[in-house]
Amino acid sequence: MTELASKYNPQNTEDKWYKHWMEKGYFHSEPDEREPYCVVIPPPNVTGVLHMGHMLNNTLQDVLVRRARMQGKNACWVPGTDHASIATEAKVVAKLKEDGIDKANLTRDEFLQHAWEWKEKHGGIILEQLKKLGASCDWDRTAFTMDEALYESVIDVFIDLYNKGLIYRGVRMVNWDPEALTALSDEEVIHKEVQSKLYYLKYQIEGTEEYVIIATTRPETILGDTALCVHPEDERFQHLKGKNVIVPLINRSIPVIFDEYVDREFGTGALKITPAHDINDYNLGLKYKLDSIDIFNDNGTLNEKAQLYIGKDRFDVRKEIVVDLEKAGNLEKVEDYVNKVGFSERTDAVIEPKLSLQWFLKMSEMTKPALDVVMDDTIRFHPKKFKNTYRHWMENVRDWCISRQLWWGQRIPVYYLPNKEMIVAKSKEEAFKSAQEKYELPDLKMEEIKQDEDVLDTWFSSWLWPISVFDGIRNPDNADLKYYYPTNDLVTAPEILFFWVARMIMAGLEYEKDIPFKNVYLTGIVRDKIGRKMSKSLGNSPDPIKLMEDFGADGVRVGMLLTSPAGNDLPFDEALCEQGRNFSNKIWNALRLVKGWKVDKSIEQPDSSKVAIEWFDAKLNDTIKQLNDHFSKYRISDALMSTYKLIWDDFCSWYLEMVKPAYQKPIDEATLESTIDFFEKIMKIVHPFIPFITEEIYQVLKDRDTEDSIMISQMPEAARVNRKILEQFEFAKEVIIATRSVRASKNIPNKETLELLIKKNNEDPDLTFDSTISKLCNLSKLDYVEKKVDGANSFLIKSTEFYVPLSDSIDVEAEIKKLEEELKYAQGFLNSVAKKLSNERFVSNAPEKVVAMERKKQADAEAKIEVIEKQLKTLK
Repeated sequence: MTELASKYNPQNTEDKWYKHWMEKGYFHSEPDEREPYCVVIPPPNVTGVLHMGHMLNNTLQDVLVRRARMQGKNACWVPGTDHASIATEAKVVAKLKEDGIDKANLTRDEFLQHAWEWKEKHGGIILEQLKKLGASCDWDRTAFTMDEALYESVIDVFIDLYNKGLIYRGVRMVNWDPEALTALSDEEVIHKEVQSKLYYLKYQIEGTEEYVIIATTRPETILGDTALCVHPEDERFQHLKGKNVIVPLINRSIPVIFDEYVDREFGTGALKITPAHDINDYNLGLKYKLDSIDIFNDNGTLNEKAQLYIGKDRFDVRKEIVVDLEKAGNLEKVEDYVNKVGFSERTDAVIEPKLSLQWFLKMSEMTKPALDVVMDDTIRFHPKKFKNTYRHWMENVRDWCISRQLWWGQRIPVYYLPNKEMIVAKSKEEAFKSAQEKYELPDLKMEEIKQDEDVLDTWFSSWLWPISVFDGIRNPDNADLKYYYPTNDLVTAPEILFFWVARMIMAGLEYEKDIPFKNVYLTGIVRDKIGRKMSKSLGNSPDPIKLMEDFGADGVRVGMLLTSPAGNDLPFDEALCEQGRNFSNKIWNALRLVKGWKVDKSIEQPDSSKVAIEWFDAKLNDTIKQLNDHFSKYRISDALMSTYKLIWDDFCSWYLEMVKPAYQKPIDEATLESTIDFFEKIMKIVHPFIPFITEEIYQVLKDRDTEDSIMISQMPEAARVNRKILEQFEFAKEVIIATRSVRASKNIPNKETLELLIKKNNEDPDLTFDSTISKLCNLSKLDYVEKKVDGANSFLIKSTEFYVPLSDSIDVEAEIKKLEEELKYAQGFLNSVAKKLSNERFVSNAPEKVVAMERKKQADAEAKIEVIEKQLKTLK
C-alpha cells in the first residue's frame, strides 16, 4: 500500500478528481427511466467573477445535486451565464474609451462585434472558477442568454405576448439612468436614505404683491413647473382659487389647482407640480390636463426647454439656482432634510423620473396565478417568511418596462414603416411581407423598413431560463423539457425574488401551464464578521480563489455552510474556512490511523469492539434519519452540523478510541472490516459537502474498480435505530469523562491503571459498556460493591455512586484543601440561590420556568455538597 501523506494536501487531489469526474462524464445527464432531479443555475453575469455570494449559492446547489445523484436520481444541474445588457455594455464602452474609440462613432454592428469579442475573451471566467469549487454542473448543457436558441425564444415570446395584447408601447413616467442612458424597471432602483436640503421658495401670486411659499428638495426642477397644488380643505389657501402664480426666474404663469393628494403637513402645504419629472406630479398632470415640460437631456444635463443653465449637469444647476433664487428674493429659507432617493442598481447614478416612449408588459393578468401557486404552497419558499414579501410585491406590481436604450441584448422585433404604422415580426423579411399584405404598399422597399433601436430588459430573457435552457419555447414537445421540467429546486437570493423568481413563475404558468420549480431556497447575504455587507469599496470581500488555495475547496465549502441558515445573513470569517480545513485534516488523520492497523485473523473480537460497533451503527442510522429530516426542511447548515458532529465527535473521538488496538498491537479482522465499512458510509453522507477529500479517501479505503466513484455510489439509507444502546452509551460516556477527570485532577499518568468501584442500586447493573469503560479509562479493575468505599474519590452520575480508590502517591493534604475550597464555593452558591427562593416577590412574580430552574440549582448544589462532605470524611 502507498504510504499516506502525513497531512492532507487539497492541491494534490482537487484538480485530479475534478478532471477524473469530467472525463468519466459523471456530471452529464440524459433523460432515462430514473426519477429526474433538476436544478438550473441562477445565471451569473457573463463578465462577472466569483464573489462570496456566488460561493454560497453554488455550494448549496452542489450539495443538493450531489446528494440527489447519490440517491439514485438522474441529476441535472444546468449551468450558464446572463448577457447582463447594462453591465456588459458599460464595460465594453469603457474598454473602447481606453482604446480611444467612442461608441457614438460606431455603427450598431461594429459595436456588437466589439461586445462579442469582449464576451469571448472575458465571458465564462466565472464558470471556470465554479469548477474549482467542485460544482458538478452538466457542462455539456452550458447556456448563454444570447445563444441562438435562447435569443430566438425571447423574440418568440415578445411576439406572442404582443399578439395577446399584453405588450404595448406608450409614453410613461419611467426610471431613467442618466449614466447608462436607459430606462430601468422599478425593481432595478435601490432607494437609499440620504441627507438632503429642503428649499422654501416664494412664488408670486399673479397680479398681486403677495407670495405663496412651497418646499422642494429639487429646486432645479422649478424650470419644468406647470402648476401649483394645494389641498381643497386647507383654509390657508382658499384665496388662491382661480388664481395663477409666477414661476421664479423664468416668470412662467401657472395655475393653482386643488387636489386631496397634497399632504398638508409636508413643508408649507403647497406643492410645485412638475409633470415631466415626478411620478405623482405626472398623474396629477394627466388628471388636470397640465402641460408637461421635460427640461432634462438623457444624460442629466438641462436642455433648451429649461430656458436657463442649458447644457449644465442637474446637480451643478441645483447649486447655481439656489444662489440665483436668493439674489432674486425668491429663497425664503433652507433646512436639513432626510429623504429617500432612488439609485440605479447597476451604475449607482441618481435616478431621474422621465417621460419616455417605452415598451411595457401588462402585469395584472399574469400576477394572480403566480401569486396563488406560492400562497397555496404549490411552490414552497424556504424560509416561509418570504411569502409575505412576495405577496406584497405581487399585489402592488406595476406594468413592466421591458425596453432598454442599449445595443447589447435581444433587439425588439418591431419594424416601423414609412406610413407611420408598425409590424411585429421575427425578421425584417417577415415584416416586409406582412407590411405588403396588410397595408397594400406595392412600392415599399426593404430599406425603408426600420427596426426598433432598443433591446429588451435582461430579465425578459432570464425569466424564460428554466424553459429556454431546454429549448422549450421553440420546441415545446421536446424530450428534455418533458423530462426535466418542472425543475426541482431553485437556490437564489431574496433580493431577486421579484426580479427573477416571480417572473419565472409567471413565464412557466404562461408557456408550460406549470410551475418552473417546486422549491425555492433563499440564501442570506454574506456579511463580514462585524455585520457589514461585503463590497469592493469596503475592501472586506475576500477573493474566493485565494481562499480555496489557502484552505482547499472543501474547507471553504464547510466554512460557508457552517453558519448559513436559509434566509438569514451569513457572518463570514476566514476562521470558518480554517475550521473546514481542520475538519478535512481530522478525517485524514482518522484514515491514516485505520490504514496503519495490522490485522491478525487469529485474534477474537473483544467485547469492547463488539459493543462499539453496535453503538456506532445505531448512531450512524440515527444521524442519517436526522439528515433526511434536515434536508426535507432545507436546513442544509443543520445537516452539515449533524454530519460534522458524527464524524468529529462520534467516529473520531469515541468510536476509533473504542476499537483501536493497543500500541503496536494488531486488530481483529471483524472490527477492521466494520470500521472500514463505517468509514465508507460516513464519507458517502458527507460527500455532498466535501466532495474532493471524500473521493480521495473512498478510493484509498478499499481496492476499487476504475469506474467506481463515490459521487455515483449509493447514499446510505437509515436502518432501524437501537435507541437503548444510544442511551446506555450516553451514561457510559459520562462515567468515562468523570473517571478521566479524576485522573487529570490528581495528575495520575495515563499509563497508570485505576480501579473503578460502582455502588449497586436496587436495579440490576447495566454491564453493556463495562468493557469500554475499562479500556478507555485504563482500569485494572471494575467492580460492583454493596456499600460506599472509604478513602476513595467519588462521583455521582444520576443516582449511581462511583468510587476511584486513591493510591498512596496522592497528596491527601492537597486533596483535602481542594475539596474544602470546592465545598466553600458550593455552600456560597447554595446560599445565594436559597436567598432568591426565600424572596416571596421573586417566587410570585418570576415565570414558572425561572423559579423551577432556581429550585433545580438548589437541589444540585445540595447533592454536590453531600458528595464533597462524604469525600472529605473518607480523607480525614
